[in-house]
Amino acid sequence: MSLGSRDGLQRKATKLTGPAEDARALANKLGLHPLPVTYWLVDYDEMNRLIAYDGFPTRYPHWRWGMKYERQRRLDRAGSRKAFELVINDDPAHAFLQESNSTADQKAVITHVEAHADFFANNRWFGLFGDDPDAAARMEAHARRIEGYMADPEIGREAVERWIDSVLPLVDTIDQYQPYDPSPDSETESEHEDGSPVPDLDISADVEGAIFDDDWVEAQEELDAEEQPARDVLLFLRRFGRQYDEETGKAVEMADWQKDVIDILRAEAHYFAAQQMTKVCNEGWAAMWESVMMGEEAFAGDDEFLDYAAHQAKVLGSPGLNPYSLGKQLWEHIENQANRREVLERLLQVEDLTPGTIVDRVEFDRVLEDLEPEPPLDSITEETLADLRSLDPVKVDQSALDRALSGDLDLDGQPWRVLSYEGLAERHFSLTKPQNRGVLREVDRSLLQEIDRYLFENDRYPDIEAAIADVDYTAGWDKLFQVRESHNDVTFIDEFLTPSFIRENGYFTYEYSHATGDTRVASRDPEDVKRKLLLQFTNFGKPTITVEDGNYDNKNELLLAHQYNGIQLDFEEAGETLERVFDLWGRPVNLKTIVKTLDDRDREVARRRGREPDPEEEGRLLRYDGEDLEIEELEWADVEDIAADDVDYSTKPEDWL
Repeated sequence: MSLGSRDGLQRKATKLTGPAEDARALANKLGLHPLPVTYWLVDYDEMNRLIAYDGFPTRYPHWRWGMKYERQRRLDRAGSRKAFELVINDDPAHAFLQESNSTADQKAVITHVEAHADFFANNRWFGLFGDDPDAAARMEAHARRIEGYMADPEIGREAVERWIDSVLPLVDTIDQYQPYDPSPDSETESEHEDGSPVPDLDISADVEGAIFDDDWVEAQEELDAEEQPARDVLLFLRRFGRQYDEETGKAVEMADWQKDVIDILRAEAHYFAAQQMTKVCNEGWAAMWESVMMGEEAFAGDDEFLDYAAHQAKVLGSPGLNPYSLGKQLWEHIENQANRREVLERLLQVEDLTPGTIVDRVEFDRVLEDLEPEPPLDSITEETLADLRSLDPVKVDQSALDRALSGDLDLDGQPWRVLSYEGLAERHFSLTKPQNRGVLREVDRSLLQEIDRYLFENDRYPDIEAAIADVDYTAGWDKLFQVRESHNDVTFIDEFLTPSFIRENGYFTYEYSHATGDTRVASRDPEDVKRKLLLQFTNFGKPTITVEDGNYDNKNELLLAHQYNGIQLDFEEAGETLERVFDLWGRPVNLKTIVKTLDDRDREVARRRGREPDPEEEGRLLRYDGEDLEIEELEWADVEDIAADDVDYSTKPEDWL
C-alpha cells in the first residue's frame, strides 16, 4: 500500500496514510489477499476527467472523452452522481480519492477499494487479459501510437478519428470468455514460407501467376475465413477484413496503421471485459466487506458513523437495478446458506436426530444462543484482553495479544488486531446477526435429506450442545472466497439467485402491456426474474452477434447472425452498426435476425380481451452495400438456428427490473 498525491494535496494525503495502512491490515485479517494499492488524492475536476477516461490519466485522442467528461460534470453538479472512488485493475492497483470528500467517505472508499483489489487479484476472469500488469503504461503507449498516426501528414487526425468511430461500435463483439490473444495475424498466413500460395507444384512462376492470381488467393482466404472461430467478430474482421477503395470501387488491404488501431481498441476491450463481466460480483463483494470493516469492526469512528451510514445508504439505495445492492445481498445469501448448512450438518450427526425429527426436537433459539461468539470475542476492551487467553489459541493472534498486554500495541478501538481469521469469523458469524436469525429455521425436509445423504457419521455427537461446540465458524467465509475465485455475473446469478432469495428481496419483472397501454408488473415468478437477469448480463447485456459466413452467397460478402433471445434488434442502430462493419470488411455485409410482428388488429383484440397478444416471429435479413440498407424477409428455415428456445419478452434490458 502506498499513498501518492500532487504537492498541493500532500498534507491531506498524509492524514489518510494511517487509515489506508489499517484498512490493509484489517483486510488481511479477514482473509482477503488484495493487490498492492496506490491511493491518489485528486480534486473535483481531476476526478471527473479520470471518470471520463475510464480511470486512466492518459487515453488516446478522441472526441468521445470530452462528451463523457461534460456528462459526468453535469451529473456531479446536479448531485445525481457524486464521485466517491475510482479504482483500476493494475499491479499495483490505483485508486483515486476525491480530496473534497469527508473523512468518513474516504475511509469507506479505502475499505471498498481493498476488497476490489482482492477481487482483481483472485478472480479468474481478471487473469484472461494476460500477464502484463501495467495497464496504465499500456494505455499511455496506445495514446502515443494513435497520436503519432494523427500527426502523420499522410494520414491525419480526421482519418484516424473516422477509423476509430468505425471500430468502437464493435468492441463489444470480442469473445470475452477466451484469453486475450495479442497476435491477431497468427492465423492469417495465406502464403507458404517460399511466398507461394500453394506448395510443391512443379510449375513456373509465370504459370503460377496466371492461375493463382490475386482474385484466386482472395477467394481462398475467404474460404479459410469460414473455418475460423466466429464468436469474436472484431478479431474476424481484423484477420480477414479490408477497406473499401472509392477510386477503384474494390476492397483493398487495410493500411498498417488501421490494423494497429484495431489491435489497440481490441486490446483495451479485453482489458475492460473482466470488469464488465463481474460488475455485480465485484461491486457486491466490495460493498459487503466495506460494511464489515466500516460498520461491524467500527473502522468508522464514533464521530464518523452517521456520515458513513448516509454514504452507504446513498450507494445501496440508488434506484433501478443496483449492482452494489444486488451483489451484496447475493454474497450475504451465499454466506448464510453455507453457515446454515454447516450447522445442520453438525445437528444431523447428533445421535437419534434425523431429517424427520430435527425440526421438532431442536430448539433453534437455543442453538442460536450457543452460536453467539464467546464473551471475550464479542466485546474486546483493554480490561478484557487477558480473557482472550481462555479461548482456543487458533482464534487469537497470539503475537499481537502479547504486544497488547505488554503495552507495545495500542488497540485504539481496533480489537481485530488481536484476533485471527478464525476468531473474526466467529465474531461475525452471519446466522447470529439480528437480520439473519430466521435463516436457520427456514429449512425444509428435502434440504435436510440432501445434507444427510452425504454424511457418514450419524452418531458423532452425544447431544446438541456437543454438535454446536464443533461448528466451523469459517464455513461461510471459506465459501465466499471459493466462489470469488471462479464466477462472473452470469454464472453467479445462475447458481445463487434462488427462489427464496428472489421472494425475500421482492424482485419482480415489468414490461409494456399491449393490452392496457402502460407498463405493468409482468411476473413475480422466480424463474422469470432469473431469466431476465441472465439476459441482461449475458454479453454485457448487448445483442450477441456471430460471424456465420465470410463468403456469403459466394460473393465475398459477410453474413452475421444475431443470436436471438426473444429481444428484437433496434433496426436503426443495427443499420448504423452495419455501416461500421462495412468500413472494416470493404464489401457488402448482411445480418440475419428475427422480429416479432403485431398489427393494429392484434393490439385491439388484446385490449378488448385484457390479455397480451401473441406475436408472430419472422426472419429478416439486413444488407448494407456501402450506400443503401435493404431489409428482406427470410424463410423460417433460414433463421431457425438462431431462434430462442423459451424466452419471449418484448422489452429491452434497461426496462427489465
